[in-house]
Amino acid sequence: MMKSIKEWPKMERPRERLLSQGAGALSDAELLAVILRNGVQGKDVTALARELLAQFGGMRGLLSADQGELQKVKGLAGE
Repeated sequence: MMKSIKEWPKMERPRERLLSQGAGALSDAELLAVILRNGVQGKDVTALARELLAQFGGMRGLLSADQGELQKVKGLAGE
């Protein structure tokens, strides 16, 4: 079973790393995870972030996706 981010060592968690080391120390997936805040059942927020970046071809593709595309993604549509 996948560990919740709350169970990770504190200095491995994206939000804590952002606060202690700055945004430059984080990957795009980790930065996106901080913004998303929560994953979905069976998938922690960093896994969701990596999946989104892969699906949309990176941060630029995700940021330029239209509302309809984003609403189809489990975890973004407020489910």
